[in-house]
Amino acid sequence: MAAPRIDLYSDTHTKPTPAMRQAMAEAEVGDEQQFEDPTVNKLCAMVAELLGQEAAVFMPSGTMCNQIAFRVHCEPGDEIILDYTAHPINAESGGPSAVAMAQTRALHSDLGIFTADQVREAIRPTRRHSPRSRVVSIENTTNAGGGAIWPIEDIISVTTVARENGMAAHMDGARLMNAVVESGTSATEYGRQFDSLWLDLSKGLGCPVGGVLAGSDDFIDRAWRFKQQMGGAMRQAGIIAAAGVYALEHHVERLAEDHENARTFCRDIAQIPGIKLIFDRCQTNLVFFDVSETGMDAAEVAEKLLAYEVRIGAMGPHRMRAVTHLDVNRAQLTEAAEALRSVVA
Repeated sequence: MAAPRIDLYSDTHTKPTPAMRQAMAEAEVGDEQQFEDPTVNKLCAMVAELLGQEAAVFMPSGTMCNQIAFRVHCEPGDEIILDYTAHPINAESGGPSAVAMAQTRALHSDLGIFTADQVREAIRPTRRHSPRSRVVSIENTTNAGGGAIWPIEDIISVTTVARENGMAAHMDGARLMNAVVESGTSATEYGRQFDSLWLDLSKGLGCPVGGVLAGSDDFIDRAWRFKQQMGGAMRQAGIIAAAGVYALEHHVERLAEDHENARTFCRDIAQIPGIKLIFDRCQTNLVFFDVSETGMDAAEVAEKLLAYEVRIGAMGPHRMRAVTHLDVNRAQLTEAAEALRSVVA
């Protein structure tokens, strides 16, 4: 079945541009496991420098980046503190417990951005009966928080509490570059606050696959062992790493266009009777809205939109999410808004 012509389901649905495909076709390659793939090595060096870390490792997915980071930081029975909407809790098949053998402690917050005081209150007392509070993990931008950006001041407050209590600080950077472009805070400034973090290539940056996990030399050395153990080590991976190199050189600044397109789409659909925006402010490229007042549920609206060759995700009984990206232009977003108006009329 062909994908809909206007696909707003996720920025993971982007396809490589012709120039990115050309870079992939011309990539110099070698054995990644032997550190002999020059394109993979270049990508890892670029990301390590970008994030202010000593080293980095190329991974097949962001989920693997999260899970290997937790595996490195945790011993069996340890605890990871993160928001209740976080990806590792809701969309990684129970990975923290299965892979790191660690449990999660969920904090409830507005927009997925919790406070240093919440972390302080959640930290377990040091005693042999309790799990050890070992990692604080944040998601930037926050997915279920509508693409909200963590202010750097809040990050510093949270990671300071973590370090004062002997904990590691980890960032899920699935849409980190969206946060960088919109906030003006550099990736290096974000990155230096963390013991580990990763950068997704397959969302707004437009690559077909991959994420890059960064940290200290020792952290990455240990991460490599678990990557090998989980079957994530690759061979001539420069073909896909080349897409990441190209994206970092050409696709970062253009994320601002996605953000402006998302805000325009917000304004358009806010005028449709029965459509209610869930978040007052659209910071980046995620648009959440509620359809309960239309008399239909989200799945029904999503199904009817397909007849107009528009795909928008049903994220709950009445909640929907539209995601802007490089494969959707302003004219298509106007068409998608009109299709939504027709469906709910």
